[in-house]
Amino acid sequence: MLQILTPRGELVGDRPVDLDDAADLYGEMVFARTYDRKGVALQKQGRIATYAPFEGQEAAQIGTAITLEPGDWMVPSYREPAAMWMHGYPMELVLATRRGTEMGGSPPASVRVLPPSIPVGSHMLHAVGLAWAERLQGTDRVAITYFGDGATSEGDFHEAMNFAGVFKAGCVFVCQNNGWAISLPRAEQTAAETIAAKAVGYGMPGVLVDGNDVFAVLAATSAAVARARAGEGPTLIEALTYRMGPHSTTDDPKRYRTDDELAEWRERDPLERLRRYLEAEGSWTPEWQAELEREGSARVERAVELAEQIQPFTAGETFDAMFAELPDSLLGQRAMAEEL
Repeated sequence: MLQILTPRGELVGDRPVDLDDAADLYGEMVFARTYDRKGVALQKQGRIATYAPFEGQEAAQIGTAITLEPGDWMVPSYREPAAMWMHGYPMELVLATRRGTEMGGSPPASVRVLPPSIPVGSHMLHAVGLAWAERLQGTDRVAITYFGDGATSEGDFHEAMNFAGVFKAGCVFVCQNNGWAISLPRAEQTAAETIAAKAVGYGMPGVLVDGNDVFAVLAATSAAVARARAGEGPTLIEALTYRMGPHSTTDDPKRYRTDDELAEWRERDPLERLRRYLEAEGSWTPEWQAELEREGSARVERAVELAEQIQPFTAGETFDAMFAELPDSLLGQRAMAEEL
């Protein structure tokens, strides 16, 4: 397993970025955690719908998204808001989606991020299609897609991997293996020793990386993106990580996992290991930490304010959002909806 920074913050490999950029990565991860904790609170206040926490998975999202160029595509699932806004998706629209507002799924045309997929695994096919289309058009743009370990038990995963391997689509598959598909442990989903090993069957490299080590994630993803951009085909990255919270705010993880397991993973916290490293290098202070948290909180509050100002579609506008030109069969339904 690729690891550059140990849980104690010790460097055991080549640092992929300079110290200033490492500090920037830490700032983004602190902000991601601030957003995530506020997301849980917002759901409990009834201001957003069901929320999928990602505390513990910040390195797997920040360390992958930072490797993309603006023209590249991102196809996320419902648990990657940090990766989404890192690639330009307005945060207020991420939140608007959670408020059930259709506008949340309509990012600016210049933002190459698809709305988050709620069905498990189906979006990987879209990522492969985008990557292949870019190749047919002669560009070097790539597509990155995210999914959990549970999604690798879906047929869509295997179809996407097979197509990408055969046609050498410039797609980077990022599995955030957080150990649980809701309440089902990974060991009961697959007999494979690792998820990364499945890449061999589809003719592509598979890389197992410490998903709580942002340096290792960044290094592995940079190599995969470079490979895809050079026309050498797809890569499967298995980022071994852990979601500290529940699968969603409707779930109680105490019913299926132990406190000891949670405590063990707390020791591998992605933020804490990078903080320890930066502190040892003289690049972290308690004052800076407080400033990051204060600024992050204000930034999220502003996004919440903007999201709550977005007016939901009328029933008729919901139809308009699905088609450029409504077919006759739906025109009547649209009129009926407007009358309700």
